[in-house]
Amino acid sequence: MTKADIARAVHEKVSLTMKEATNAVELVIATLKETLAEGETVKFSGFGTFLVRKRGERKGRNLKTGEEIPVKARWMVMFKASEQVKVMVNNEQGGL
Repeated sequence: MTKADIARAVHEKVSLTMKEATNAVELVIATLKETLAEGETVKFSGFGTFLVRKRGERKGRNLKTGEEIPVKARWMVMFKASEQVKVMVNNEQGGL
């Protein structure tokens, strides 16, 4: 599903024009990105939590040569799905 698909779904379910729905989706995504860039956690009740974590420096390996190389520390965005979403996904996917 793409942003355009989400905007289309919002347009169909709410009495907004397609342009208004697209702007709303873009605004939510921009707010999410700005909040994560500030290092804050974003929680959507019943959906999940986006959070920023620091991953420490570690040793990696060049797959072609096998040589060990250092991988610098960096910030990562993580998503933890709510129990409700996990149950829905497992029920919809046939309990893979």
